[in-house]
Amino acid sequence: MAGLFAVRPSQGPHKRRECIPLSVALQQKLKYALNYSEVKTILNDKESSVKVDNRLRRDRGFPLGIMDVLSLEKTNERFRVLYDHKGRFYLKEVDETEGRFKLLKVTKKFVGPSKIPYIVTHDARTIRFPNPDIDIGDTLKYDLVDRKIVDIAKIEIGNTSYAIGGNNTGRVGQITNIEKHPGSFDIVHVRDANGHNFATRISNIFTLGRGKQSWISLPPANGIWLTALDEKKHKEHQTGKK
Repeated sequence: MAGLFAVRPSQGPHKRRECIPLSVALQQKLKYALNYSEVKTILNDKESSVKVDNRLRRDRGFPLGIMDVLSLEKTNERFRVLYDHKGRFYLKEVDETEGRFKLLKVTKKFVGPSKIPYIVTHDARTIRFPNPDIDIGDTLKYDLVDRKIVDIAKIEIGNTSYAIGGNNTGRVGQITNIEKHPGSFDIVHVRDANGHNFATRISNIFTLGRGKQSWISLPPANGIWLTALDEKKHKEHQTGKK
């Protein structure tokens, strides 16, 4: 980013180090604005209807985090916030069907007052009376329109997973092994489509579906880590140049 100042994320559902402000997404990522004044005009326009997770947002600093769905009603476009294979924020354009839902990772599970069970997800969403089979670490396929849980995926061997933290942020692969370390961090071993293996803490793993099938569209390179030579070949293949 150019200039001396950057937009500070507002308080919201994501941690400051794990999000980008809505202003940065519109100006730096999507190139719909050249400066803050244009961002302000877009957000305050009655017809623009900039929505995050199907809710209207007008705060320029509203934090966009992993798996959030940014909808621009005026252009009929929808984007999902992801990490690319280098750990950078990337806005993946999705169709209307895929933009209808988002994936949630369960971070807490409690029994509240009056013995009402509830869970808390990675975007600070509270869901009461969840399915008893849901545990901490599970991924929920959540319908943003009907506001209900559609499906559940657990951290199990063979499932497709996504690293959302650590040195392997943005990499996608299948879980091959889970090491249990009581009193310490459990370690998950993952193998990507190129056969490369990596390991990370279980708290950094986000399950994307059951088996090899992913519920969402993946970022460029499908979350596969590329060397400098592989990345050059990948760009040449996309552009058709040598």
